[in-house]
Amino acid sequence: MIHRSHNIDMLHGSLLDKILIFALPLAASMMLQQLFNSADVAVVGRFDSPQAMAAVGSNGAAINLMINLFVGLSIGANVIVARCIGRNEKAGIHDAVHTAIALALIGGVILVAWGLAMARTILTMMDTPDDIIELAVVYFRIYFLGAPFIMLYNFGAAILRSKGDSRRPLISLAAGGIINVILNLIFVVGFRLSVVGVALATVISNVISSLMIMRWLMSEEAPFTFRPSELMLGKSYVIEILKVGLPAGIQGSLFSISNVCIQTAINRIGSYASAGSAAALNYDFIVYYIVAAFTQAAVTFTSQNFGAGNYKRCDRVFAVSMCAGVGFTGLACLVCYVWCTPLLSFYTVSPEVLSYGEIRMIHVVAFLWMTNIYEISGGCLRGMGHSTLPSVMVLLGCCALRIVWVYTVFAAHHDFTTLMNVYPLSWLITSIGTLLAYYIIRKKRFA
Repeated sequence: MIHRSHNIDMLHGSLLDKILIFALPLAASMMLQQLFNSADVAVVGRFDSPQAMAAVGSNGAAINLMINLFVGLSIGANVIVARCIGRNEKAGIHDAVHTAIALALIGGVILVAWGLAMARTILTMMDTPDDIIELAVVYFRIYFLGAPFIMLYNFGAAILRSKGDSRRPLISLAAGGIINVILNLIFVVGFRLSVVGVALATVISNVISSLMIMRWLMSEEAPFTFRPSELMLGKSYVIEILKVGLPAGIQGSLFSISNVCIQTAINRIGSYASAGSAAALNYDFIVYYIVAAFTQAAVTFTSQNFGAGNYKRCDRVFAVSMCAGVGFTGLACLVCYVWCTPLLSFYTVSPEVLSYGEIRMIHVVAFLWMTNIYEISGGCLRGMGHSTLPSVMVLLGCCALRIVWVYTVFAAHHDFTTLMNVYPLSWLITSIGTLLAYYIIRKKRFA
């Protein structure tokens, strides 16, 4: 039986301490996941070859293209369950939980089929260098075999977080991640399996994390208890989850499309640029996960309070989440800027690879604090049931601008630094648009 200490009362009392209690374990879990995933890059970079490192690292944008679409639906599950909690609808919580898990399984099966069929096509379209494409295809296909477990973890974790439990998802990731690192070393160093080894280790770690989450859900107190025999696709809950989650998923996928375009441009520069970008990208993810954690806190706290009609508290959720997110992310950005070379040396000792990685750290990672503005504003909008508008802002400000930049400014200069500069520019434009949208909609909904 779940102990009450796993829950957070989001409707009453102070906010800062509760948001930190929610967000920091969530940030730690996502960082931990990225650290364990980056072990794939580090192990092949240290014990195999730069080509293997580039093959694993260059897969990120293509993999996220589809994974983000379905993981975005988990945001919808989080919002719907949290809203039912705010309204104290116990039957609604039960049905939403079982509908969410059913959608996770369906999404996982679709991803397996897509990944196996489209691996080579997608990587070829990205102009993946000839010396790494075969390794990249192998990693891509094996990775997607674990897609159902990725979906189960994300939807299950979203359900737990909807009631304030961000600690157990951290525990499950830690367990799976430790095994991932151990298996990486065994498969790559011991058995010389190269990218096959790190891909298998990733799949196994995802299986372990998802099974732990599902075991906890099956032992929860009613109405959160998950029973496989009661899986369902409640029409109203499917519609609501899709209404909130699909725009977020499409946003993630469109974001990935723009990143695929940028990765394609990086690939055209060469393997060293691809490897250096892949190394720096690990820290890009780590810093961004702080943003994502406070965004998720904003979504969940806003959903519960909006469902309960606590509109003034929704305003406080926005302010506290924004200040805390900018503060914590800014500190992480400063660390990456000051110690960029030592941090990158964890992944590679190649001077050529390091030089490209340093450019990305200084021109991109150091400015990631800016993403709090549009992510948290968009998160609060989603908590109020408005998911399409923040997605449109990201589509125009980030995705469209980056694609245009690749085919105009970068095409004219063909310079790695010029390519990286589009990131902070796109964040600035998107932040202004999303923040304005938040204040306009907030005024109408809270009137």
